[in-house]
Amino acid sequence: MVKPCCVSAEALEKLVDGLLVSYERDGGINHIDDVNLPSQQGVRAIMLGIQSLLFPGFVETEQVNHVNFRFAVGKRAADTFDALRHELVKSFRYALREPTCRDVPKLEQDVEEHAYCIVVELFEALPQIRALLSLDAQAAMAGDPAARSVAEVLLSYPGMHAISIHRVAHFLFKRRVPLIPRMMAEQVHARTGIDIHPGATIDEAFFIDHGTGVVIGETAHIGKRVKIYQGVTLGALSVPAPEVEGARVLKRHPTIEDDVTIYAGATILGGNTVVGARSVVGGSVWLTRSVPPDTKVLYQPPELKIKTSAVVVESR
Repeated sequence: MVKPCCVSAEALEKLVDGLLVSYERDGGINHIDDVNLPSQQGVRAIMLGIQSLLFPGFVETEQVNHVNFRFAVGKRAADTFDALRHELVKSFRYALREPTCRDVPKLEQDVEEHAYCIVVELFEALPQIRALLSLDAQAAMAGDPAARSVAEVLLSYPGMHAISIHRVAHFLFKRRVPLIPRMMAEQVHARTGIDIHPGATIDEAFFIDHGTGVVIGETAHIGKRVKIYQGVTLGALSVPAPEVEGARVLKRHPTIEDDVTIYAGATILGGNTVVGARSVVGGSVWLTRSVPPDTKVLYQPPELKIKTSAVVVESR
């Protein structure tokens, strides 16, 4: 039987009818006859523009030199400024009309003016964000013998990409921007496997080695010069459904003090859990209570058996 090259008008009508019925039945995931939502493609472009301003010469496809540098920075700044303001306006307009949207600020000015002011604040903060990211890059160089240069860290380390976007998303999150900070975080998550909630507070010289599978929750606090490896979770203990609303305002994720190292696969849970300064948390550790400074948290090594054709070697 030869298959038709395109769908018939009658078949297409039935397919559309089925979708329209589902739109009526499952209304919560529609967005029709309302203000536009922020664009995922637009947010991706903004992230690229901001990274170009944070790391000039690392993101652009065109040559940047001292002759065209001021012009190139000015053009990228103007384009990114306008694009971010446009997406912020859509975000605030949506949130102000959406009754289920939580933590929406009561605006004392026009939405467009409010969005403009936030973008100005962000651009004024970019030099300070760059200073933090310089310390993050240096931490990667100091913490990974495989790192050959800062350029390699900026171009290829997923943890560096994640923290650079996080520092911008966190700035917007603290100013109660709806939707966009989380969209930024999830686009980084999809690309790197590193899931950092934009609400997480992360101090200077932070290094994620390898990175895949790292999860850092909304109310986590991370101090200076902290180093974590792949598969680390700084998460929350499960909350029963009836208690979820009340838990939204609580600190649910751990605090990691200065100079802590957390090895691969460790899980640290709970808002009251504090890992003291200069501590080391070993691989695959499950930790739900605080430990004092200068502590090593390790599992007792399991018995290891190595079988060869002639003998069984036991080791601990």
